[in-house]
Amino acid sequence: MKIIVTTGNEVPNNDVGEILGVVRGSTVRARNVGRDIGASFKNLVGGEIKTYTDMANNARDEAFNRMVNQAIDLGADAIIGARFMTSMILQGASEMLAFGTAVKLKKK
Repeated sequence: MKIIVTTGNEVPNNDVGEILGVVRGSTVRARNVGRDIGASFKNLVGGEIKTYTDMANNARDEAFNRMVNQAIDLGADAIIGARFMTSMILQGASEMLAFGTAVKLKKK
């Protein structure tokens, strides 16, 4: 099933027919010792820490997919106001959260 996801509050050529509610998806990821050692060396010389970039991208994808699946389960046509947020859960572990408003659309 195709679903529209936007950070905006409207979908072009459509009106919001019904608000189904807030949908969200989250995942908690922890660093590992091997990555931390490599990151420590990279911190000395500067630059991108590729393993952490990959970990963050994977976490975003997982949170996004979970949010979309929740919207599909509600019968939504779109998610408006989509956002990402991250927070530290404990030392070395953080949550990636995707959230937005699931809606049914109607043509203008």
